[in-house]
Amino acid sequence: MSSGEPRPGLRERTRRAVHREIAEAGMALFLEHGFEETTVDQIAEAAGISRRSFFRYFATKEDVVLGDLIDRGHRVRAELAARPREEEPWVAVRAALLALRDQAWAGAEVELRIARMLIQAPSLRARHLEKHLAWKELLVPELARRLRAVTALDEQSADHRAAAIIAAALTCLDVATETWVRRDGGSSLDALWDEAVAAVRS
Repeated sequence: MSSGEPRPGLRERTRRAVHREIAEAGMALFLEHGFEETTVDQIAEAAGISRRSFFRYFATKEDVVLGDLIDRGHRVRAELAARPREEEPWVAVRAALLALRDQAWAGAEVELRIARMLIQAPSLRARHLEKHLAWKELLVPELARRLRAVTALDEQSADHRAAAIIAAALTCLDVATETWVRRDGGSSLDALWDEAVAAVRS
Protein backbone atom coordinates (compact mmCIF):
# COMPACT_ATOMS: atom_id res chain seq x y z
CA MET A 1 0.00 0.00 0.00
CA SER A 2 1.38 3.43 -0.90
CA SER A 3 1.87 6.04 1.79
CA GLY A 4 -0.76 8.21 0.10
CA GLU A 5 -3.54 5.69 0.68
CA PRO A 6 -5.46 5.75 3.96
CA ARG A 7 -4.98 2.76 6.21
CA PRO A 8 -8.21 0.73 6.52
CA GLY A 9 -9.93 0.96 9.89
CA LEU A 10 -10.03 -1.89 12.37
CA ARG A 11 -13.48 -2.98 11.24
CA GLU A 12 -12.40 -3.19 7.60
CA ARG A 13 -9.17 -5.01 8.47
CA THR A 14 -11.16 -7.52 10.52
CA ARG A 15 -13.58 -8.04 7.65
CA ARG A 16 -10.73 -8.64 5.22
CA ALA A 17 -9.11 -11.11 7.61
CA VAL A 18 -12.34 -13.09 8.00
CA HIS A 19 -12.90 -12.98 4.24
CA ARG A 20 -9.42 -14.38 3.69
CA GLU A 21 -9.91 -17.13 6.29
CA ILE A 22 -13.16 -18.25 4.68
CA ALA A 23 -11.56 -18.25 1.23
CA GLU A 24 -8.60 -20.28 2.47
CA ALA A 25 -10.89 -22.79 4.19
CA GLY A 26 -12.99 -23.10 1.04
CA MET A 27 -10.04 -23.55 -1.28
CA ALA A 28 -8.57 -26.23 0.99
CA LEU A 29 -11.85 -28.16 0.83
CA PHE A 30 -12.22 -27.68 -2.92
CA LEU A 31 -8.72 -29.01 -3.55
CA GLU A 32 -9.22 -31.97 -1.23
CA HIS A 33 -12.76 -33.02 -2.13
CA GLY A 34 -13.59 -31.22 -5.39
CA PHE A 35 -15.56 -28.07 -6.07
CA GLU A 36 -18.92 -29.68 -6.84
CA GLU A 37 -18.64 -32.04 -3.86
CA THR A 38 -17.97 -29.27 -1.34
CA THR A 39 -20.96 -27.49 0.19
CA VAL A 40 -21.34 -24.02 1.67
CA ASP A 41 -22.15 -25.65 5.03
CA GLN A 42 -18.84 -27.51 4.96
CA ILE A 43 -16.94 -24.30 4.19
CA ALA A 44 -18.73 -22.46 6.98
CA GLU A 45 -17.98 -25.24 9.45
CA ALA A 46 -14.30 -25.35 8.46
CA ALA A 47 -14.06 -21.57 8.84
CA GLY A 48 -15.84 -21.64 12.21
CA ILE A 49 -18.77 -19.49 11.12
CA SER A 50 -22.47 -19.96 10.42
CA ARG A 51 -23.98 -20.48 6.98
CA ARG A 52 -25.62 -17.08 7.34
CA SER A 53 -22.26 -15.48 8.08
CA PHE A 54 -20.77 -17.11 4.98
CA PHE A 55 -23.24 -15.23 2.79
CA ARG A 56 -22.26 -11.94 4.38
CA TYR A 57 -18.87 -12.35 2.75
CA PHE A 58 -19.60 -14.35 -0.41
CA ALA A 59 -22.71 -14.25 -2.57
CA THR A 60 -22.06 -17.74 -3.95
CA LYS A 61 -19.70 -20.66 -3.52
CA GLU A 62 -18.12 -19.75 -6.86
CA ASP A 63 -17.09 -16.37 -5.46
CA VAL A 64 -14.74 -18.12 -3.04
CA VAL A 65 -12.64 -19.08 -6.07
CA LEU A 66 -13.32 -16.20 -8.42
CA GLY A 67 -12.90 -13.43 -5.87
CA ASP A 68 -9.15 -13.94 -5.87
CA LEU A 69 -9.12 -13.84 -9.66
CA ILE A 70 -10.72 -10.40 -9.63
CA ASP A 71 -8.11 -9.24 -7.12
CA ARG A 72 -5.42 -10.53 -9.45
CA GLY A 73 -6.88 -8.38 -12.19
CA HIS A 74 -6.19 -5.31 -10.08
CA ARG A 75 -2.59 -6.45 -9.63
CA VAL A 76 -2.20 -6.95 -13.39
CA ARG A 77 -3.46 -3.40 -13.98
CA ALA A 78 -0.96 -2.04 -11.45
CA GLU A 79 1.86 -3.92 -13.18
CA LEU A 80 0.73 -2.69 -16.59
CA ALA A 81 0.62 0.89 -15.35
CA ALA A 82 4.19 0.54 -14.06
CA ARG A 83 5.62 -0.61 -17.39
CA PRO A 84 7.69 1.91 -19.44
CA ARG A 85 5.40 4.04 -21.59
CA GLU A 86 7.41 3.41 -24.75
CA GLU A 87 7.15 -0.37 -24.40
CA GLU A 88 5.31 -2.16 -27.20
CA PRO A 89 1.74 -3.02 -26.07
CA TRP A 90 2.03 -6.79 -26.33
CA VAL A 91 5.36 -6.71 -24.48
CA ALA A 92 3.83 -4.63 -21.69
CA VAL A 93 0.79 -6.91 -21.37
CA ARG A 94 3.01 -9.99 -21.29
CA ALA A 95 5.21 -8.49 -18.57
CA ALA A 96 2.16 -7.57 -16.49
CA LEU A 97 0.77 -11.10 -16.72
CA LEU A 98 4.17 -12.66 -15.95
CA ALA A 99 4.48 -10.49 -12.86
CA LEU A 100 1.19 -11.98 -11.71
CA ARG A 101 2.58 -15.46 -12.22
CA ASP A 102 5.59 -14.51 -10.10
CA GLN A 103 3.21 -13.49 -7.30
CA ALA A 104 1.32 -16.79 -7.31
CA TRP A 105 0.92 -17.65 -3.65
CA ALA A 106 0.20 -21.34 -3.85
CA GLY A 107 3.08 -22.84 -5.82
CA ALA A 108 2.98 -24.51 -9.23
CA GLU A 109 1.33 -27.76 -8.12
CA VAL A 110 -1.55 -26.07 -6.31
CA GLU A 111 -1.97 -23.52 -9.10
CA LEU A 112 -2.29 -26.43 -11.53
CA ARG A 113 -4.98 -28.03 -9.38
CA ILE A 114 -6.86 -24.75 -9.15
CA ALA A 115 -6.67 -24.31 -12.93
CA ARG A 116 -7.97 -27.85 -13.43
CA MET A 117 -10.86 -27.13 -11.08
CA LEU A 118 -11.76 -23.97 -12.98
CA ILE A 119 -11.86 -25.88 -16.25
CA GLN A 120 -13.73 -28.94 -15.00
CA ALA A 121 -16.46 -27.38 -12.81
CA PRO A 122 -19.28 -26.19 -15.13
CA SER A 123 -20.52 -23.46 -12.78
CA LEU A 124 -17.01 -22.09 -12.35
CA ARG A 125 -16.35 -22.22 -16.08
CA ALA A 126 -19.46 -20.16 -16.75
CA ARG A 127 -18.65 -17.61 -14.05
CA HIS A 128 -15.07 -17.46 -15.31
CA LEU A 129 -16.42 -15.35 -18.17
CA GLU A 130 -17.22 -12.67 -15.60
CA LYS A 131 -13.52 -12.52 -14.78
CA HIS A 132 -12.78 -11.77 -18.42
CA LEU A 133 -15.22 -8.89 -18.41
CA ALA A 134 -13.88 -7.55 -15.11
CA TRP A 135 -10.27 -7.78 -16.28
CA LYS A 136 -11.14 -6.06 -19.57
CA GLU A 137 -12.78 -3.19 -17.69
CA LEU A 138 -9.61 -2.85 -15.61
CA LEU A 139 -6.99 -3.27 -18.33
CA VAL A 140 -8.44 -1.69 -21.47
CA PRO A 141 -8.46 1.90 -20.14
CA GLU A 142 -4.87 1.56 -18.92
CA LEU A 143 -3.64 0.13 -22.21
CA ALA A 144 -5.58 2.78 -24.14
CA ARG A 145 -3.87 5.51 -22.12
CA ARG A 146 -0.51 3.97 -22.99
CA LEU A 147 -1.39 3.89 -26.69
CA ARG A 148 -2.51 7.53 -26.71
CA ALA A 149 0.70 8.55 -24.95
CA VAL A 150 2.99 7.17 -27.65
CA THR A 151 0.87 7.32 -30.83
CA ALA A 152 -1.35 9.76 -32.68
CA LEU A 153 -4.44 7.61 -32.05
CA ASP A 154 -7.59 9.42 -30.96
CA GLU A 155 -9.50 8.20 -27.92
CA GLN A 156 -11.93 5.96 -29.77
CA SER A 157 -9.22 4.35 -31.89
CA ALA A 158 -7.01 3.76 -28.86
CA ASP A 159 -9.90 2.21 -26.93
CA HIS A 160 -10.75 -0.03 -29.89
CA ARG A 161 -7.18 -1.23 -30.32
CA ALA A 162 -6.65 -1.72 -26.58
CA ALA A 163 -9.87 -3.74 -26.28
CA ALA A 164 -8.79 -6.01 -29.12
CA ILE A 165 -5.33 -6.60 -27.62
CA ILE A 166 -6.65 -7.31 -24.11
CA ALA A 167 -9.42 -9.62 -25.36
CA ALA A 168 -6.92 -11.58 -27.46
CA ALA A 169 -4.37 -11.71 -24.64
CA LEU A 170 -6.92 -13.09 -22.17
CA THR A 171 -8.21 -15.63 -24.67
CA CYS A 172 -4.63 -16.75 -25.31
CA LEU A 173 -4.16 -17.07 -21.56
CA ASP A 174 -7.22 -19.33 -21.33
CA VAL A 175 -6.03 -21.46 -24.26
CA ALA A 176 -2.55 -21.72 -22.76
CA THR A 177 -3.98 -22.68 -19.37
CA GLU A 178 -6.15 -25.42 -20.86
CA THR A 179 -3.14 -26.86 -22.69
CA TRP A 180 -1.05 -26.57 -19.51
CA VAL A 181 -3.67 -28.54 -17.60
CA ARG A 182 -3.99 -31.19 -20.32
CA ARG A 183 -0.21 -31.65 -20.22
CA ASP A 184 -0.37 -31.87 -16.42
CA GLY A 185 1.95 -28.91 -16.05
CA GLY A 186 4.59 -30.52 -18.25
CA SER A 187 4.99 -27.41 -20.41
CA SER A 188 5.74 -23.86 -19.38
CA LEU A 189 2.55 -21.81 -19.13
CA ASP A 190 4.52 -18.74 -20.19
CA ALA A 191 5.79 -20.49 -23.32
CA LEU A 192 2.30 -21.78 -24.13
CA TRP A 193 0.93 -18.22 -23.91
CA ASP A 194 3.71 -17.00 -26.19
CA GLU A 195 2.83 -19.71 -28.72
CA ALA A 196 -0.86 -18.81 -28.61
CA VAL A 197 -0.11 -15.10 -29.07
CA ALA A 198 2.26 -15.86 -31.95
CA ALA A 199 -0.50 -17.88 -33.64
CA VAL A 200 -2.95 -14.98 -33.29
CA ARG A 201 -0.52 -12.29 -34.40
CA SER A 202 0.68 -14.27 -37.42
